[in-house]
Amino acid sequence: MIEYVRRALAIDCEAVSRYLVERLREYFEESGAAGGVLGLSGGIDSSVVAVLLARATDNFFFLLMPSSSTPPRDIEDAMKIIKLTRAEGKYAVVPIDEHVKALADAVGVADKKIVGNIKARVRMVLLYAYAQKLGYLVVGTGDKSELMLGYFTKYGDGGVDILPIGDLYKTQVRQLGRCLGVPEEIVAKPPSPALWEGQTAEGELGIDYETIDSVLYLRYEEMRTREEIAAMLGIDVSVVDKIDSLVRRSQHKRLPPEIFRLSGRAIGSDWRYPRRYWNVRPWV
Repeated sequence: MIEYVRRALAIDCEAVSRYLVERLREYFEESGAAGGVLGLSGGIDSSVVAVLLARATDNFFFLLMPSSSTPPRDIEDAMKIIKLTRAEGKYAVVPIDEHVKALADAVGVADKKIVGNIKARVRMVLLYAYAQKLGYLVVGTGDKSELMLGYFTKYGDGGVDILPIGDLYKTQVRQLGRCLGVPEEIVAKPPSPALWEGQTAEGELGIDYETIDSVLYLRYEEMRTREEIAAMLGIDVSVVDKIDSLVRRSQHKRLPPEIFRLSGRAIGSDWRYPRRYWNVRPWV
């Protein structure tokens, strides 16, 4: 990452953490929820949000939902966050392999990506069941980089009530993690959804997060051209194009389901809906 972007993405960690903690408190109060439940994976994102949540309220609960593809280190790291947040008695470990297998067998699939998405959606179901049981909200752990790239499972880890770090790039989440006292081995660990053995985010995307964050910032916040970004970062323009493509193709994940508008139109056997209405989204 060039120094220009590194400076632009530097955050005041103390100020950011204070704001996010206060915003969590306000959101719980405004929504009438008693607290928050969070899926703790042992990665940097869920670790940071767990610490913020524990600072915001005593009413929190962590779910560890390991599968056969979960590295033992992730469980060990999750337990470090439980100790850091003094969450003894405020967490549960719920293995998910049995539920995932039942669903995969019912559909008749073994493809690792399909099964991986089933894992993410099983976890979402468990989080919402616990949240309803406790009167809590589901606190999401997605960061800005993942949200922009669409690197999450729709109605899986994307199925949450609030996203406290959703406006922080991955590199900024790492900064915040160090400020919050998250162990360095978690901060520096390669991010991975661990939906299948050996999976890493950077390996699957084919680009490291420093480059991803630099391109996203320069392209969508400074609105620079593809060629200018490639020259500034010393990368091929195809890398910028790949990130652009990921953002565009994942737009459906960031929007509510498309409603085909019929209101106020007379519908008959020869009715045609004018083309100019096809892409109207009343919520935009």
